[in-house]
Amino acid sequence: MSDATAARITALLVLAGVFALALGASVGWRAATRTPPLAAAVAPPASTPAPGPLHSPVTAARAQAVFGMHKVSADVRRLADWAAGGGDARGQPFMIVDKKAAKVHVFDAIGRLTGTAPVLLGLARGDDSVPGIGQRKLAEVHPFERTTPAGRFVTQPGRNLADEPVVWIDYDAAVSMHRVRATVASERRLARLASPSAADNRISYGCINVPASFYDTVVWPVFSVAPGIAYVLPDRKSLREVFVDLPDVDDSAQAVTTRTRSRAS
Repeated sequence: MSDATAARITALLVLAGVFALALGASVGWRAATRTPPLAAAVAPPASTPAPGPLHSPVTAARAQAVFGMHKVSADVRRLADWAAGGGDARGQPFMIVDKKAAKVHVFDAIGRLTGTAPVLLGLARGDDSVPGIGQRKLAEVHPFERTTPAGRFVTQPGRNLADEPVVWIDYDAAVSMHRVRATVASERRLARLASPSAADNRISYGCINVPASFYDTVVWPVFSVAPGIAYVLPDRKSLREVFVDLPDVDDSAQAVTTRTRSRAS
């Protein structure tokens, strides 16, 4: 091999080495600047614990209920904070019936107030149902026995005798929540609901009547799907006498599982 040929071969080898180094540098740069996979891109820093599993609806709870622009009584606020923040509602939607104000407040599963409406209540003031009243005919129920019971109840959807949808509050006492029915003109149920005063909202046999539109858009879509909790505030008793685990309040609450029954008032 001549000296000229050897020089050419050496030059070619040098050029090939330079090209290989340049190509390697280019590949390395592209690898370093390529967008990482999504999993790597969203992975938390090593110093931040990865999030654990989401809370189940049963255990999730807010620190307090959320009322938005709605005005409620101190008792309603206290009870709602306990139901949502204290976990008594166990991640279920709940409602609070304020008998003194003749209003119902409906909350979603995380304690946000979704709607408020006036209600009609039992004709007689009182916080207990007469024993066995759920087995009696309406005509056999005396005016002084027509009470809406206070307490904590597990709701259940059902149907009444007219095959209308109702939400049972206390099945054994035949007390449900349903659309207002203006079948007896002299009772003026629609006018009573529209009245700004709570004084004339006592007319039913014990059931809780709500405006039809409110029932159809706020109550039934939520409480027809699964059981919820209904808290009915007392007329005469104190919260201490009625609700069990409310902070600093003695026990007397009850959870009543409801079924289907063919009666409403």
